[in-house]
Parts: sequence; C-alpha cells; structure tokens
Amino acid sequence: MNILRFTNTLAFLLISNISLFSASGQTNNTDDKKRIDTFPGDIPEATVPEISAHKNIIVNDGQFTDPAGRTLFLRGINLGGSSKVPCKPNGATHIRDGFFNGKDVSFVGRPFPLEEADEHFSRLKAWGFHFLRFLVTWEAIEHEGPDIYDREYIAFVKALVEKANEYGINLIIDPHEDVWSRFSGGDGAPLWTFEIIGMDVTKFQETGAAIVHNTYGDPFPKMIWYTNNYKLAASTMFTLFFGGNDFAPKTKVEGVPVQDYLQQHYISAMLQLAKEIKGLPNVIGFELMNEPSAGYIGIEDITKPYSSEVIGDAPTPWQGILLGEGIQQEIQRFRIGAVSLKSDGKKILNKGKVTVWKEGKPGIWIQNGLAEKTPDGTYQLNDTAYFSRVNGQEVDFNEMYYKPFARKFAEAITAIDTSWAIVVDNVLSPYPLELPRLKDIEGVKWVNGSHWYDDITLVKKKYLPFLGLYERKVVFGKRKVFSAFAKTLNNMIEETRERFGNAPLFLGEFGIPFDMNSARAYRTGNFSAQTKALDRSIRVAEKNRMSYTLWNYTADNTNERGDQWNGEDLSIFSLSQQTNPNNINSGGRALDAAIRPYPKKINGKLREYAYDYKTKELRIRFKVEELSDYPTEIFLPEYVYGDAFRVYAENGQLAFDKKERILLYYPDRSGEHNVIVKPASF
Repeated sequence: MNILRFTNTLAFLLISNISLFSASGQTNNTDDKKRIDTFPGDIPEATVPEISAHKNIIVNDGQFTDPAGRTLFLRGINLGGSSKVPCKPNGATHIRDGFFNGKDVSFVGRPFPLEEADEHFSRLKAWGFHFLRFLVTWEAIEHEGPDIYDREYIAFVKALVEKANEYGINLIIDPHEDVWSRFSGGDGAPLWTFEIIGMDVTKFQETGAAIVHNTYGDPFPKMIWYTNNYKLAASTMFTLFFGGNDFAPKTKVEGVPVQDYLQQHYISAMLQLAKEIKGLPNVIGFELMNEPSAGYIGIEDITKPYSSEVIGDAPTPWQGILLGEGIQQEIQRFRIGAVSLKSDGKKILNKGKVTVWKEGKPGIWIQNGLAEKTPDGTYQLNDTAYFSRVNGQEVDFNEMYYKPFARKFAEAITAIDTSWAIVVDNVLSPYPLELPRLKDIEGVKWVNGSHWYDDITLVKKKYLPFLGLYERKVVFGKRKVFSAFAKTLNNMIEETRERFGNAPLFLGEFGIPFDMNSARAYRTGNFSAQTKALDRSIRVAEKNRMSYTLWNYTADNTNERGDQWNGEDLSIFSLSQQTNPNNINSGGRALDAAIRPYPKKINGKLREYAYDYKTKELRIRFKVEELSDYPTEIFLPEYVYGDAFRVYAENGQLAFDKKERILLYYPDRSGEHNVIVKPASF
C-alpha cells in the first residue's frame, strides 16, 4: 500500500528533525520537469512498507526480487574469515598445538558467539550489509567421523540465521573449502577423509604433499596456501571426489567406491543443516562448494610443469606423486617478481625418503595402475595422460564430473526447500576451464556466484593504481586498469548468460588486504591506500550494476593475526582498531569506501548506479515499466550522511525511514527516473 499518494508531482523528503519544503521550497524547472531540491526540515518520519511472505528474496526470471516484484541489489559480505577453523580449541592456523586432533573440535562460536550476535549484526546492518554469504564447513558438521554429526553446531548456526533475520539480513549458506581441508593447508573437509584412503597427514610437510601454516610456522609466505591446489594431498582428494570411479576404480571405502562415498557424505552433511533451517525466510539457498578444484583431472601430461604459475615449491604432478611414495625429487621453485613469478632455483625435497601413505603400502595411484614399482625401488609410469583420457575418450571435467555432482547436490538440497537457489562459483584448474554449462539442467534455480580479485593488490599487498592484470596480461594506466577490471566483470555477466541461461549473478568474493605496504596503516592509523584500493574494486562492481558479497567480516580479526587463517587479513573490521566498543563504527577499516549508499530495492530496472566516496554523491538512474504501490528503496547510511542531506528527484514522491535509513521514492509515472543524493553541506 502506498503510504504517500499526493495529488501533485512535487517530490517531498520526509526526515526526522528536518522541515518539509513544499511549493515554497527551492524548485528548478528543466525541460518542463519539476525537480525539487529538498533541504533539512522537521516532520514525522515514514516507515518502510512491510510485506508478509514465505521468503524475503526470490530467485526468478534471472533476477533477485522481493515478494512485491522489485529488483534487488544485494550488497553483502562474507561472514566470516575465521569460520574456516575451529573455535574450541582455537584452530587459528598459526597454532601448532593440537592441530592433528581433528576429531575433538567444535566450531560453535564461529563466526562469533551467539551472545555477541546483536553487536555484529547491528553493525553490519548499519554499514549497509543486508546480505551474507554465510560460511560453514563440512568439517564443522561431520568432524568426529563418518555419519557422526555435530548437532550442537547445527543448532548454533540455526540460531544465528534466525537472529540475522531479526535484523533484516538475508543470506546464502556457503559450504566453504579451500584446497580441500585444514590439514592440506586450507579448510573444508574433515581429517577422516584423508584417513579413509590411507594418507598420513603428519607426513605432508616432509613429503611436500602440502604446505600448512600450523606445521610450517612463521613467517608464513604470503598467498602460498593457494599452491596446495597443485600438490599431492589436495589434488588427490579432489580427483577422488569428482572422478574416483574412473581414475581409482579399485579404491573403495566400506565397500563403496571412494567417489560415491565422499560425495554422499558431503551432501549428507549439508542436508543435516538444510533440514534445520528450511522454511526460514532469510535463507535463499546453498552454494555448491567454494572454489572446488579439478585435481589432476584433465592434465594431459603429468610429467610436465603446471601451466599455472606456482609460488614456492612447484613439483610436477608426477613428481608430487613420487614424493608421496618416498622418492626424493629435485623440483623447481618460484618467487613473486614485479608483475609475475620468477625462477627461484631448484630444491631437493623428501631427502628422508618418507612416504605419505600409511602402513608402507603403495599409494592410491600406484594401486590403481598409474605406475609400476621396479626392482630398483623406483616407479615406471604407465601413462603420462592417465588423468586426461578414460576408455579412449578425452576427459571433459565439467560434463563428465562436475555437472553430475552439481545435479546430485541440487536435487538433494532443493528437495528440502523447493524455493532455494543453488550458487556455483569458479572451478580451480591447472588449465583454462570455463564455468560448467548448467542451463540444460532444468528445475534448478542456478545462481552464478563467481569470484574476482585485483590480483596484484592481493598478492603483492600493495595498491598500485596504475597497474593491473587482465586475462594474465599487464595493464598500465589508471583509467585503463579500471576499464580492464570493469570488462572482466562484464565478461562474467556474459558468461552467466552463456553457461547458466536466465540466471542471476552476484560477485561472491572480492576484497583487498589491509596489511598492505608492510602493515604501515597499523602503525600510523592511515588507511588511505586501503580506502582507495577497496573503493576501486567496489566501483567496478557498481559500474556493472552487480550484486556482491565482499570478502570479508571477521569478528576476531587482529592486526597481528589477521583473519586467523594463513596470514590473510582482508576483514573490514578488526578488534585492533576497535578503540571504543560503544561506537558502532569503531573497529572499522577503510569505512569511507566500505560504507556506501546504494539502491536496495528498485521498482523497475536499474540503468546506472555510481557513488563517489570523496564527494558523497550518489547517482541512480532506473526505468519503471509500470507503477506499483511499493517504492524504490535507497539505503542512506548514517555514517555517510547523518540526518542532513539533499535529494534531487524528478516526477515522484519521497519519504525517509530514519530507523532503517531507507529513502523511499514513489515514482508517479513510468519511464526513466533519476535520484541524486548529496550531503546537505554540498
């Protein structure tokens, strides 16, 4: 129901403690259109119209909409960085003590304790993050052993999701993993997934099977965790998970083929959570799996170096397998150069000839016929293309392995709640790999949640405004870099149409390191470089009118240990910056860039959207096809505007909900509309 239906076409701004300018206000006539320049006044405030519905967000016809049919701009954040590790005992990756006990752990308290939820959700809401990519892990649900579920953790997550709904915060559940597991240098899968195939995680460091912060110690090389995608432990597990039936047919667990066993347990673990949160209005669905890897699948010659550049130790796939068998290898190393990796010489690994496999038995790949052991104790490789052909057929990872799993996962999850969407993001691979073509799987509400980072800023931990990467090529010049980044995201939009069909897209991850420039900001308090870097990335998303979830908000972030995981420090909140717990903004980093006004709900189609954090000017242009009783809603954060701002609007009526910080705009005609918001002092 329209709460303001005036008979004239003048636009009014209703703001608490601000007077109303009507016909006596300052009016500018341009091209016979009446434009009202509204100023501070003092009248009662309006309220955002409420809609009673089963779900707050609906995935329909390639868009995110609300129950009234308005297009939604999802401005969100990933919650949270330390959800990757246990809370009890503290699983922060710099801690070695107790690391190998993966059974007696608890994730209750991640991303923050329930008693702290009001503090954090109120902050996120005030900062305009009304949508979450909510991290959970397979390990958090099923760490004790196969089919043993942590019911306390599941109940805890449900309580947090319900609390988020009280703050009007919606979310997607993200079963997060990086390089398979904590025990192979990332997060995600439980320890027992290695044990059931005979791997000894305590031998990963000696055999080069993984580089793990907990066992490597400090200082941990920046961004090196990612290289575990090209090492034995993670590569083996992902190959078994997606393609074990073809590449390891002899390997069974409790009589079940290893691929089926792993997939069944992963899906079953997510179903335990799904059953508890079904029906909650603020849950729009589940992600399939964060940044899964293709493992070895599709590699044409495992004796050759990876086509992707690898920081630090870079054994070939075959060298990695041999290292796991106790055969020492001379491997190539790389270091970070100016804009690319440089050779860092060679190194002998596994001088102690330690095997990663328990009981002294040959490993999975030898058991399945990849190679034969010779009398002199070495191995004769039978087929360099073992992972790229099956029964004489060239392997297509997406069609043969990823899509069948995606279908299985989607069918299981949506059987719990048919309204849920299934989010899919990038598959990591040592060779170029497009997103899977999912549009031919009918009956599923697919969403593209792909990721993008400003790689030079992320890896080098420096903001270089005149330097960027586009499709692995260096781009010079401030404007050219921005255009290249914008083109990257526009390509993502085109790829969504091509691979997903009529499906919505949100940028699932992007962000910047706050410890850039040797953590200078922590000593000086000057976060200007971080502000500029973050603003550039967000403006790229805004230019493409793209919904997003920023990486990230970590409630227990500190300057010393960042997000508590692998030395990463990308949280826009830190306890180290929180000097006044009573100030909701205290603890925030680069808030001038992070806290932004934006069009939350559009009564029509968004055409253009831009915000300048220096001038605090917001410009929105959208087209209305037909009038509705419900307004366009624009979030105006108190941090940016307080209660004093100007609004320029055409052919409509305005109101302001001070509590929710929502500007309501009721268009009085179809066609294009423009709304401009500026500080009152502008």
